[in-house]
Amino acid sequence: MRTELVTTLKRQATELIADVVRDREPILITQHGVPSAYLVDVESYERLLARMRILDGIARGEAAVAEGRTVSHADAKARLARWLK
Repeated sequence: MRTELVTTLKRQATELIADVVRDREPILITQHGVPSAYLVDVESYERLLARMRILDGIARGEAAVAEGRTVSHADAKARLARWLK
């Protein structure tokens, strides 16, 4: 992964954005030698958000199972049938 200084971002924003869009590779932006931000293209960012939503749903489902908040297959099927009407 490429790393750039925040001053480079200030001076060459257009070029860095073009690189990110073309290469689909994030750029780590550092400030005073410390990582401060990532520059990513919109498509990659939206895909990342979608994956995070899926993982969050899985985590909530696992927590529900661990807490005993489950229903039988027949009950789930009946609820879905009502919902799909």
